[in-house]
Amino acid sequence: MGLFLSLERSLALMLISLITVCTLSDCYDPLDPNGNITVTFDINQWIPEGYVARVTIQNYYQYRHVDKPGWKLGWTWAKNETILSMAGAFATKQGNCSSFKFQTPPHSCEKSPVIADLMPDALSENMPDGCCHGGLLAAWAINPSKSFSSFEMTIGNLGANPNVQAPINLTLMAPGPGYTCDLIEDTDPTVYPDIGGKRQLQAYRTWKSTCTYSSFIANQAPVCCVSLSTFYNPKITSCPTCSCGCREADKNTVSCIREGYSAPESDSFDNNDIVQCTDHMCPIRIHWHIMTNYVTHWKVKLTISNYNYERNYSNWNVLIQHPGFSQSTTAYSFNSAMLPSFGFSDEVALFWGIEYYNDELLYAEEDKVGAVSTQILLRKDLDSFTLRNGWALPRRIYFNGEDCQMPLPDTFPMLPNVSSSLKPTNPVFLLCIYLTFKRLFT
Repeated sequence: MGLFLSLERSLALMLISLITVCTLSDCYDPLDPNGNITVTFDINQWIPEGYVARVTIQNYYQYRHVDKPGWKLGWTWAKNETILSMAGAFATKQGNCSSFKFQTPPHSCEKSPVIADLMPDALSENMPDGCCHGGLLAAWAINPSKSFSSFEMTIGNLGANPNVQAPINLTLMAPGPGYTCDLIEDTDPTVYPDIGGKRQLQAYRTWKSTCTYSSFIANQAPVCCVSLSTFYNPKITSCPTCSCGCREADKNTVSCIREGYSAPESDSFDNNDIVQCTDHMCPIRIHWHIMTNYVTHWKVKLTISNYNYERNYSNWNVLIQHPGFSQSTTAYSFNSAMLPSFGFSDEVALFWGIEYYNDELLYAEEDKVGAVSTQILLRKDLDSFTLRNGWALPRRIYFNGEDCQMPLPDTFPMLPNVSSSLKPTNPVFLLCIYLTFKRLFT
């Protein structure tokens, strides 16, 4: 009886833990509930003992992109399939093809091949449309035309009357872990436009799988944090201490580099992020500063800092949830777009760099960090606008789709309570009041 109760308690604790974990934004992103990467296999031609298939990887995430070194796609063949040839991508291993003695060696005989994308400068002969992006996939809301990649492969070794089955165990590295893919299943055949859209072509057979991302799986700790400041309060709200983990007590460790010290050789990093030693220990810090309060507008400075010594962030983006975005918004040095809020009372804005200007966030050096910034001018909604109680500060911020660690609300820089600390007869106080009203109403 005691063993049964103990087992029952254990199962209950496991269920509670699972529910607790899966209610975190790491498992489900309420700001992009329909985001996913869809992998589609289209059989467009039958050949003796096999078929020709086109594989398309489509990124439907609004603000999560696939960065360098790019995606890798893997699966396990259901039978004895062999990749005879490929165009637009390549298998990373050929495998054991010794049974093909008197034939052209197949492209890959691996039971579980891993496929990578070709670079843009690959030979263009017989390359399918949409191929060869170096494994990069743009976010859907930023550049839909570059949010997909395709390749073709000729599959053989299935016998004279092949019973074709879908691959199993699909895996996606984009470029690291974090993606979980559903079963590859039959779906309605894909329809292609032809002759300028005047004719439609249809695949013989189509398989699909949907891959979704979880930062809980991908990262042991957050990768970014948020700090806040305002013109009306001298206090700066720093990133929470140990937002992305704490540095080791040993000062000689290479988990982080103290300011003014030289970074060690790259080989000693073991492919891990090496950041500048800070209280927050994050590779990325995002700072929101309220600069000015005008009669009909207010101005903010948004700064993104890279504390990573070894990594540039290409095609970065920042997503911000804030009630002030319900009004007209202008970003001077970033691209911007409003996204659906999916029922949230606060609006959501997406910011990203301008091509060839600041779309790459450079790595840190010994005496400085890499940074990009912009000023944002927001129109006031006079029915709701206030600087009190943190209204003008963001609710949530994402960097490259990763939820950044926010300060606790009780640490936000608030309006000072001047009535208890300043005397009305103080001439300096009166001068400050005069200058403030003069600026607001002139």
